[in-house]
Parts: sequence; C-alpha cells; structure tokens
Amino acid sequence: MKQLRLKVCGLRDNIAEVAALGPDYAGFIFYAKSPRYVGENFEMPVLAENIKKVGVFVNEGLEKVRNTVKTYRLDFVQLHGHESTDYCSMIKNEGIGVIKAFSVSNEFDFNSLEQYHSTADYFLFDTKTRKYGGSGKSFNWQLLKDYPLDKEYFLSGGISMDNLADLEFTDMSKIHALDVNSRFEVRPGLKDIGLLEKLTTIFYERNSKSQKLNLK
Repeated sequence: MKQLRLKVCGLRDNIAEVAALGPDYAGFIFYAKSPRYVGENFEMPVLAENIKKVGVFVNEGLEKVRNTVKTYRLDFVQLHGHESTDYCSMIKNEGIGVIKAFSVSNEFDFNSLEQYHSTADYFLFDTKTRKYGGSGKSFNWQLLKDYPLDKEYFLSGGISMDNLADLEFTDMSKIHALDVNSRFEVRPGLKDIGLLEKLTTIFYERNSKSQKLNLK
C-alpha cells in the first residue's frame, strides 16, 4: 500500500504546535478574503525541513506570487482560482512546485484536466462552493472513479474524523495526500491540536504498518 501523506492547511495562530505533529505539508493562505488569511505582517516560523510549505493563492498577480515564495521560502504554490496553463507553466519553470486546485461538483468533467497535466505537479480536488475552499463540506468522493489521469492529487473538502473511514470505499491509489482544514480547528486559523493528534496517529499507524485507516 502506497504511503498516504497529510497536509494541514489554513495555518496561522498555532503553527508550531501543528508542526510538532509532523504533517507532510503545511498550508498558508495568502488570499486576503479568506478568514484564514495570514495577514500582511505574517512571520513564518522555522519548520522542519521535511515539512513542505505551501502558499495558497487565488487569481493573484504573478510577481506577487514570486515575491511571496521568495520571502517565505515556499516549496509549493496552491492555485485555487482560474489560473491558466501558461500561468502555471511560468511558475513551474522557475522551480516552484505547483498544486492546481479544482472545485468538484456532480457535473465536473475530469477530462478537462488534461491541459494542466504537464504544468502542475499535483492536482487538488475540493468541494465546489461560492467561495474558494474552506467550506467544511465534502463532495461525492465516488466521483473520483471517473478521474482518468495518472497524476496524483490532494483530496480536500470537509475531511473530518467522522467521514475519514469513507475513504476505504474509494480508490486511493492516486491520492497523494489528504488536505484537512476547517473540520480540524477551534476557529479559523487556530487548529484543534487534540483532533490533529488523533489524525496523525492514524496516519502513522497506517503508513508504518501498511494498514487501512482504522477508525472503528
């Protein structure tokens, strides 16, 4: 069984405590309209080298993305807007990892992703809402059976301790990481360390023993 990675997104107020749990990815939102926006004077704490730093942007100007990546030494940018393939290519060609996010509904056409295949390192599938993520709602994960490409992806959107076991009924062979956010926090930007401890323990046991997610 392939290793399943964990990304904790929307970090801001208790970053060091979350980092101590050892997630594979730490997500920071640089979108001013998000309730989890890190702010203009954000100071990035020192994180372990094995934790990849991901900056989340929505239809942001390319130069500002470049400057933010440089300032905070981001490993990846997560693009949640309507960024073009050319936009993604310019970032990727500068040696920056690209995670291209897509909002999934029952009508979503997975074949439309082919154009991004060479310009993104990973895809991210989130629930389609009026906003750009962070809704706490999950989409019908059975739709992932229609995903035709070989590129691995991050699964996001309303993942919680209550529905995590439902993933056992989903083809997980192409899931690179689970992306958790609003269902694991006390309030926007402040994560629930107790819940995250339970989640990271499950991940450790699964990956070290090659077992399924055992939530019963």
